[in-house]
Formats: sequence, structure tokens, C-alpha cells
Amino acid sequence: MGSFNTSLGGDFILVGFSDWPELELIFFIYILIFYSLTLFGNTAIITLSRMDHRLHTPMYFFLSHLSFLDLCFTTSTVPQLLINLQGLDRTISYGGCVAQLFISLALGSTESVLLVVMAFDRYAAVCRPLHYTTIMHPLLCQALAIASWVGGFLNSLIQTGLMMAMPLCGHRLDHFFCEMPVFLKLACEDTGGTEAKMFVARVVIVAVPAMLILGSYAQIARAVLKVKSVAARRKAAGTCGSHLVVVSLFYGTVTYTYLQPKDSYSESKGKFVALFYTIVTPMLNPLIYTLRNKDVKGALWKMLGRAAATG
Repeated sequence: MGSFNTSLGGDFILVGFSDWPELELIFFIYILIFYSLTLFGNTAIITLSRMDHRLHTPMYFFLSHLSFLDLCFTTSTVPQLLINLQGLDRTISYGGCVAQLFISLALGSTESVLLVVMAFDRYAAVCRPLHYTTIMHPLLCQALAIASWVGGFLNSLIQTGLMMAMPLCGHRLDHFFCEMPVFLKLACEDTGGTEAKMFVARVVIVAVPAMLILGSYAQIARAVLKVKSVAARRKAAGTCGSHLVVVSLFYGTVTYTYLQPKDSYSESKGKFVALFYTIVTPMLNPLIYTLRNKDVKGALWKMLGRAAATG
């Protein structure tokens, strides 16, 4: 029997995908490729946003924060997963597990809030174009970014603290990283009150932002339909469409994992869903924004041209 509050020296066993040994090598190759693309793509977005003056706008300021979040979020889970897939070491210490739980939850929560901020930025750009520069003042942008980070880490601190107070039976985690729904499965006492508090926190950090984003895009859709210029309508749809795709990918998978009852959560399905929002989505985000955005593509070709000229 082990618990967060008594067995501080115990290790957890991350089962990962060991139930499908024939798939582990395939998973290792694909995940390594996806992780490499994630590192390259998000680093490129951050570099471009800082180097090209045309991208010194609120939209790309928040996009660089999203890219940094994706870099950190993926790195908090993927290296451990790659080691696990090689079968070299499937254990993780108590301290390492708590740290991974806190960091991954904090970064995921921060991204949830940041996507709301990005939706507000698109709302201001489309629905209040004449007042956009006044509304999205650099000081406000910085304050919104800081609020996203503080809100995400505060949510993680609350939920991790509640989790650490729960007695757990066993050390076997049927997952590839330390994630909250798996810990809830290990609870060996009736923790209904604690779980209710944690569910409220998850609703606040997942469901409420999702509803705010839907409300923002409902207003954006109304504004776009009123635009007579086809070119202006396409531009608005292009810039907002990329963000809407990212939002759908993120909230669709996170909602499945975090907003369903503990008894109905499937650990085997949960692992594959988690692969999507920890590996696939961070890899796709730079591609979505780059392929659908002329400014980013222009800045990328400009930077590549400079590199070729100097080389």
C-alpha cells in the first residue's frame, strides 16, 4: 500500500504501452519524429516572432507564448515516454512523479487560459478593428500573458495539493506519465469530497474557457458575415480559422480526459488520447499557423534567405 502522504520514498511503475510490446518500437520511432518536429517548429515560431518586426503584434506575441508552452509541455512527458518504450526503466520516483504531475498540469492549464486570451485578441481584431491597437495595448498583452501563467500554475497547485492528500493503494500507474485521472483510479478510500473539489477546478480551467472561446467566435462569425468584401472576409476567416483548429484539437481531447467521471475513465483509451494532446497537437500547432498564414511564411522565407546569403 502506498500513498502520497506516507510513502515518500516509494517508486511508481509507469506501465506505458508494455501491454502492446509489438507496437513499442513503432511508437518509439513515430514519437521521436513528432517530438523532433515539435522542437523545431515551435522554436522556429518563437524565433520568427522575435526577429521579424512584422510579427511584433499581439497575435504573434501570444503565439510565441503558446509555442513555448508546447515546447515545455511536450518535454515534460516525452523523454520519459521514450525511455519507457525502450524498456530501459519503467519506474519513476515519488518526487519525480509529483513534479511531472504538477508541471504538466500547470502547463496544460496555462494553455487553456492562453487560448481564451488569443480568442479575445481575434475578437478585438475582427469585431473592433478601429479600436484594436488601443484595446490590445502592449501592457495589456503582457498582463494577459502573465495572468495565463499565474492562473495555470495556481490551478495546478490546488489540484496537486488535493491529490497529495489522497491515500493511494498500489504503485502501478497504467499510463506513460503521471496524470491526474490515473491517480484517481488508485484512491483506496472514499474521496468523493476531494474529487468534487478537483472536478470544480477542472470545470473552471477547461469548460469555462471553452465556453468563452465559443462565445467569442460566435461574435466573430456574425461580424465576418456582415463584411461585404470577399478579400477581407477570407483574411478574417484565415487568421481565425487556424486558431479555431488549435482550440478544437486541444479542448476536444482534454475534455475527454478531464471532464468525465472516474468510474467511466478508460486507462487504455486514455493513454492514446493523451498521446494526441501531449505529442500530436504541439507538433501540429506550428504547421497550422504557418501553412495558413502569409505573414509567418513570409518571415520564414526571409530568415531562410538570410541564412543562405550568410552561408
